[in-house]
Amino acid sequence: MGLTNTQTDLLPGTLDLLILRTLVREPLHGYNIVQRLRVASRDVLQVGEGSLYPALQRLLLKGWVKAEWGTSENNRRARFYTLTPAGRKRLAAERAGFERMIGAITRVLQEV
Repeated sequence: MGLTNTQTDLLPGTLDLLILRTLVREPLHGYNIVQRLRVASRDVLQVGEGSLYPALQRLLLKGWVKAEWGTSENNRRARFYTLTPAGRKRLAAERAGFERMIGAITRVLQEV
């Protein structure tokens, strides 16, 4: 799914879920989203621009995030992404579905 260095594959839709979760607290620009994912995953998830920006565009088109131009912490023009109310609902639904899937996979792994 376009991850760099570790080439870790994500299940389809997982990157969207992770981006939505990252935007829960505050608006962020692309570089900050990538950094938060990297740090939170202890360097396992290293999302490249080739995956991040198409995912953000999908989320914008679905109305789950909105974007506004602003100034980054290093005085550069950047597009800041914010979670919308529809995005919060989608995050809750996606998270519940993901947790069900992880539970099912865990059960199968324990059975084998």
